[in-house]
Amino acid sequence: MFLPIEVQVLVAMDPIAREMPIAVFDSGVGGLTVLHECLVTLPHEDFVYLGDTARFPYGNHTADELRKFALELTQELVALGTKLIVIACNSATAAALPTLRENLGDRIGVVGVVWPEARLAAEVTRSGRIALVATPATVARRVYERALEEVAPAAKLLSVESSDLATLIQEREEFDEDVVDAVERACEPLREAGVDTVILGCTHYPLVRRIFQRCLGRGVEIVSSGQAISQAVEHELEIRGLKSNSENRGKYSFICTGDPEFFRRAGTRFLQLPLGEVRQHQVIAEDCR
Repeated sequence: MFLPIEVQVLVAMDPIAREMPIAVFDSGVGGLTVLHECLVTLPHEDFVYLGDTARFPYGNHTADELRKFALELTQELVALGTKLIVIACNSATAAALPTLRENLGDRIGVVGVVWPEARLAAEVTRSGRIALVATPATVARRVYERALEEVAPAAKLLSVESSDLATLIQEREEFDEDVVDAVERACEPLREAGVDTVILGCTHYPLVRRIFQRCLGRGVEIVSSGQAISQAVEHELEIRGLKSNSENRGKYSFICTGDPEFFRRAGTRFLQLPLGEVRQHQVIAEDCR
């Protein structure tokens, strides 16, 4: 049983140290595309990554379930010791970001994927016609609409949901016609609408970015969470005075809630780097599907 999150924060964060790792969590291995960008942008930082593969995919869970999952995973990461939490999952960000920030307050910063992506899309669009491709849970929360209203009120957003693409990407070792067909279905309304910028609203989607680009053409800008969130993480560390002083290359470690061997095999493909040992963390059994 977990302690209340407020208690764990007080235990784990006294004091906050620059040498503590940045914690990243996701519904599975898709967030490793975000981690890869962070490793490139912040080479001297340590990272710990937690993939909730036992309850993947998040896109088909309710908002209440996702908030419960996010609180549980955050408690585990805080107990390990961290200086910053990164939600590398669009569905979890949409459902749980305000809840996590309320629970953690100013003691630990929380960075989610939605607002950084929206800001980047607003910067690159030429016409203001922006599209989002995401899971049903992310589209239903309408968080990208709210984010774009803040950073680009004149922009128009077309949201398209895909219920199967993330699962196909994670489960298929090779991309086949099913993956291409899923991307094609998502892109058809985008072409019809004449959008010039597309937000890939799931951390799995960057692995098929080239398929999206072929379907949409070179005239369409594609924005993914990795490039956007790595900049936001660097900014958050700077304003909190938490950037590592080390000149050595940072370390990274991995935890998953499902089968560690599956995570290692699939994760190597997503991260494009060796994972090494993967530790398993047991989640509350009644939440697993």
